[in-house]
Amino acid sequence: MFDFQADLSSINDTSIIFRLVLAVILGGIIGFERGRSGRPAGLRTHILVCLGSVLAMMTNQFIFEKFGVSDPTRMAAQVISGIGFLGAGTILVTGRHQVKGLTTAAGLWATACMGLAIGIGFYKAAVAACIMITFATVVLHRFDNFLVSKSRIMDLYIEFSNTVPFTTVLDTLKSYQVDIETIEIVKPTYGANAQIAAIMTIKLKQKKARVDVIAKICSLDGVEFAEEI
Repeated sequence: MFDFQADLSSINDTSIIFRLVLAVILGGIIGFERGRSGRPAGLRTHILVCLGSVLAMMTNQFIFEKFGVSDPTRMAAQVISGIGFLGAGTILVTGRHQVKGLTTAAGLWATACMGLAIGIGFYKAAVAACIMITFATVVLHRFDNFLVSKSRIMDLYIEFSNTVPFTTVLDTLKSYQVDIETIEIVKPTYGANAQIAAIMTIKLKQKKARVDVIAKICSLDGVEFAEEI
């Protein structure tokens, strides 16, 4: 007679199919959201990462059950470290020093860990993790954007022309109820007409719409381009 808990905890035909199907479902849920957001690692990538983690963990368990040797956690440790190369490939630094892809890289790592949990038969934790990962990438993404919109701290990338002295532009910025916290001079984007570029962290003395602040900075004489990073 089929014993659900016992049969799905050991390696057999039923547990193998169940774990692989569960990996496709849970990995696909996370990957669907990333793909819909236009991220480089989407549905297929997350499914493959989850499937690979499950297979590695099941193989380790199979060796342990069949031969009585091998550490059941050894291959899992290699998956955790090995997923780093894939995550690194999703992190991009744009020409204007914007860092993108960190959430996707973290999601891939978490998906790999979820796959390991499925692979060893820790189904409750895998399902709970899938719910929490989806919550973090969907709901908390909006909440994070809300917090950023309320913050008075802004990181800006600004390109300056040589029509107006750089110090004059900075003095004008300060006159707009803005404190310049830090400033770093960088190379302008390739092909830009700007003579100099800077990454600034500014603090607004009064609460203002971030779009209005950027629009006002862009309208300054001597500013070629400005955006929040």
